[in-house]
Amino acid sequence: MDFFTSDTHFFHEILLQSNNFSPRPYDNLEDFHKGLIQAWNERVTNEDVVYHLGDVAFLNKIKPVQRGYDLTLEILKELHGQIQFVKGNHDTRSFFKYLEKNNYQLADGKNKFVFHDVGLILKANGHQFFMTHYPLMFGQTQNSINLHGHIHNSMVNVPENINVGVDSADLNYLFDDERPTWGTPLSLAEIELIIKAKHDDFAKRR
Repeated sequence: MDFFTSDTHFFHEILLQSNNFSPRPYDNLEDFHKGLIQAWNERVTNEDVVYHLGDVAFLNKIKPVQRGYDLTLEILKELHGQIQFVKGNHDTRSFFKYLEKNNYQLADGKNKFVFHDVGLILKANGHQFFMTHYPLMFGQTQNSINLHGHIHNSMVNVPENINVGVDSADLNYLFDDERPTWGTPLSLAEIELIIKAKHDDFAKRR
């Protein structure tokens, strides 16, 4: 199966004190990392693919740089499934080159990590999903949906844009009994529920 997430921001401690910009239900990095790993692995198996749409970690405060890369790799090794990365503004090319150098094969022979510099397109359920870190502006379109991250606890006021970040405001389009545990990568079924609810909401505004 395919899953979608963004803006995990591992090691970004200051976000844990941010109630508005990026609300996260943890008080310290240890619990934050454990919670994200558990939420991910309770849903994703090693046969699944997770599209991570940018900002894997925030390593500016960790010195030397190599130590930050090593620590992040250890977390990523704990996460189930193949991870396909789209580069975010906090993901350096040197970090992706480090991950590529330390890539390895899963039991099914697929590489653990796959890299996309700007984005990629996935066709599913009658949609073309344009997956990027930064939001795209299509204008009105029947079948194209932009899955993105970057804007944290916000949404683009266009129904064709869906923020899949762990702290996305678009998650509010899911009813309480539909919402996964905080930090869980979203399934295609949940993406479809958000798309319908957001379209219905904007139709009422016209």
